[in-house]
Formats: sequence, structure tokens, C-alpha cells
Amino acid sequence: MAIQALIANLFVLKQITLFGFEVTASDAFAIGSLLGLNFLQEYFSQDDARKATGICFFFLSFFVIVSQLHLFYEPSLHDTSQSAFSAILSASPRLVAASMGVFFAVQQFDIRFFAFLKKSLPHVSFAYRAAITLVVSQFLDTFLFSFAGLYGIVASVVDIILVSFAIKLIVIFSFTTLMRWAKT
Repeated sequence: MAIQALIANLFVLKQITLFGFEVTASDAFAIGSLLGLNFLQEYFSQDDARKATGICFFFLSFFVIVSQLHLFYEPSLHDTSQSAFSAILSASPRLVAASMGVFFAVQQFDIRFFAFLKKSLPHVSFAYRAAITLVVSQFLDTFLFSFAGLYGIVASVVDIILVSFAIKLIVIFSFTTLMRWAKT
């Protein structure tokens, strides 16, 4: 989960054109991180999901600190990568701060909403409860992060919200049937 959250924060800077919309290339990793939370909660406990959220939060914080320290190193005369590191990592404090805030809020919502669905719908399969939780959580994640982290950096926040959420829906519904066999 922590690696997926970290990768999502790095890949969100890459803008691509998809079906005429300006979007980012990190949606699958955001979904994977929340799906991991749902698996933890389904097969272990809500407390384990909270602990995983804390671990992710720690690693994202560590990444921000280390990446900013990395930018302070004076590159050698033969270095050709400093401009690439600067381009990617200079936006990372804002992105990671927005990501951490949204991540924490959405994961807290996700944990509570999944627990509510598990208690309210005990006979509904994990796959469907996870899909419902992911749809709602991913809408919140997409909307909140697009404004908090990407506004002013990307060409169109509206395009990102629409296309990212549509992609997330496709991925969630594609994996719903596969999730039924997650614990065998």
C-alpha cells in the first residue's frame, strides 16, 4: 500500500492525453492502495487497516523529507539528472501534502464505510462491498486531490476528475469478479 501511494504521487505529475482529455497517469495505484485497505479489513481487522494507514502516512512523510534533502545536494559538473529530479521533486511537497491530507481523510472514510457495509450487508460478498466502498472513496479521492494537489499545475482539473474517475470505475468493475477469489 505504501509503495502504491508513493508511486501514485510520482506518476500524478505525468500528464497524458487520453481520448482528447488531459489526464494524469496514476489512477491504478490509488485504487490499489485503497483496495489493499479493504483486504486488510476484510481478512484481518479494522485496527490493522488503521495501522497500515499510519505506515503509509509515515512513508509518504519520509519520502517528502528525503526527496527535498536530495535536491539540496550540489550536482557534479558531469551530472545530467539534476534538472529531471528538480522538475519531479520540486512539486512533491505540495503534491504529497495534498495527497497525505486527502489520503488520510479518504482512508478514514473508507475504513468506516467498509465497516458499515460489512455490518449492514453481511451476506453481500466482499467483492461487492469492496466495489461499493471503492467507488465512493475513489470519487472523494479524485475530486479532493484534483483540487488540492493539481489545481494550477495541470491543464484541466475537470478533465482529470472526469476521466480519472471513469478509468477508476472501469478498473473497479473489472476487478470485482476477480476479487471473489481473493481468499481461497
